[in-house]
Amino acid sequence: MEKTINRWQILVASTAVLLCTGAIYAFSVFAGPLSQVKGWSMEEIMLAFTINAAVGPITMILGGFLTDKGLAKWVIAVGGFAFSLGFFLTGLAQSPLMLYLTYGVLSGLGQGFAYSSCLSNTIRLFPDKRGLASGLITAGMGGAAIIAAPIANTLIESKDVMFAFRMMGIAYLIVVLIASFFIKRAPENYKPKGWSAKNPRTTRNAYNRNWQEMLRTREFYLIIIMLLMGSFSGLMIASNAAVIGQQMFHLTMRTAAFYVSLYSLCNCLGRVIWGTISDILGRAKTLLVIYTVVSLSLLVMTFFSSGGAFAVGIIGLGLCFGGVMGVFPSIVMENYGPMNQGTNYGIVFIGYSTAAFFGPRVASAIAENNQGNFTNAFYVAIVLAIIGLILDFIYIQMKNKAI
Repeated sequence: MEKTINRWQILVASTAVLLCTGAIYAFSVFAGPLSQVKGWSMEEIMLAFTINAAVGPITMILGGFLTDKGLAKWVIAVGGFAFSLGFFLTGLAQSPLMLYLTYGVLSGLGQGFAYSSCLSNTIRLFPDKRGLASGLITAGMGGAAIIAAPIANTLIESKDVMFAFRMMGIAYLIVVLIASFFIKRAPENYKPKGWSAKNPRTTRNAYNRNWQEMLRTREFYLIIIMLLMGSFSGLMIASNAAVIGQQMFHLTMRTAAFYVSLYSLCNCLGRVIWGTISDILGRAKTLLVIYTVVSLSLLVMTFFSSGGAFAVGIIGLGLCFGGVMGVFPSIVMENYGPMNQGTNYGIVFIGYSTAAFFGPRVASAIAENNQGNFTNAFYVAIVLAIIGLILDFIYIQMKNKAI
């Protein structure tokens, strides 16, 4: 059965799971109404988003390890269930502490399990289209808010934000349970029919490295920092898009929710587009373009206050955040091989979680100290993108010397 495995079916089912867990990117739609209903400050509420993303590596690494051991199906099912349950219980939260435990910890841990296993298991099935597969599977995470934002907004307007959390948690649970039936573990050293590796030097012993060996390479430290620099601006916008749109660009709540969906659409498309481009151009050269576009998009939002400028910024940052999330799994696999991808990428993902911990909090704190203005937060993100660009140049030179 493993020889006739339907890899596209597994990709679709895994993407469906991530379309649920990716609802974290629609958090800015919930944040404002949650503050109004409960009377909690935006900084208190954004801490839940920060915790959600920051605890991810705990289960990313453990889930990756279990996936490497052939338990992908169960890791995905458990992760999806935990995320859905956390989302539902958030609708019952009566204090910031309960919000942190349900949305922050429980959903965050579940999301880490599901994301790690869906990604690592699926790209093992596509050695011939690694960038495309990575882009498609991560597009589920990036595109989730396209669906979640308008649905959440409708439920909030018709009832309230707590009702929205409960109903969406139930819906996510149903989707996860159905999708889990169609997921199978990737066979070891899987090769699609008629395909052979272009570079015969990437043999099992010479190519695959475990996490201890990975930590001893110079490339690892560049990769994890570049991921941090590349994801900072995307997470900052993902958690505050609706708030930025309303406070700085004077959009209505409904229009701001539309821009959250637009950001998620671009996030989704960016993972596929940049993943495909990286198959042709190379991962590192693709990142040079991404860091440049991030800087330019933030500059537009900094110096122009029109709705058009916000749209340009949202589109550019969404595409590039998606690109970062779509390209880095392939970079890790190319450097350290497919055998330990789950564990290795889980460790590298700490760079993302570090950005998730600081990005939303820095942006919210700066805005609260500047009457809702995020301009200084944009400057911080621009500097980090430029640092990422410089590190990418160093990475390219390092790889060229190794050839």
